[in-house]
Amino acid sequence: MQDDKGLVHKARQGDKEAFAALYESHFDRIYRYVVMKIGNRAEAEDMTQQVFVKAYESMGSYQWQGTPFSAWLFRIAHNQIVDFIRKESKKPTVWLDESLPIAGNSDPQGEIEVKLNIEQVTVAAQQLTKAQREVISLRFAGEMSITEVAKAMRKSEGAIKALQHSAIQALRKTLKAGKHDGKI
Repeated sequence: MQDDKGLVHKARQGDKEAFAALYESHFDRIYRYVVMKIGNRAEAEDMTQQVFVKAYESMGSYQWQGTPFSAWLFRIAHNQIVDFIRKESKKPTVWLDESLPIAGNSDPQGEIEVKLNIEQVTVAAQQLTKAQREVISLRFAGEMSITEVAKAMRKSEGAIKALQHSAIQALRKTLKAGKHDGKI
């Protein structure tokens, strides 16, 4: 597979196959980042599609500046999330229960345990600062390296490492306390 820089160059010249390759290599990371931030899988899938539509429409203006192409995609996703949260805060929300059984599920017990673990981490993450949540989302849901997160957030690598460390410590403390007192 060709590197992102070469694919971006081709995509900027209108090569749809090159953009499709970029889409394939980055979709899952962007999706995981979005779903972790908004907590709604269906909405996250739609939003991730919109991230790539906006990227496609803006490819002509994209300039390679030494930062990974994924950092640009995560910035677009971040802006989509901010817009989504603004819109959602202005209207009443009724959430459908995603815990309904799925036909053909081979391990319902395992899926329930994973869902509970994800919910516990999501609840615990609400106790973090905005910067800590962003680092955790980019590092673990977005699978970005420390260097990529630093570039995306416009902070030093040392600052990202410190934020990640403090976020993980806070999550451990919150999750450990929650298991003993029944909150989580």
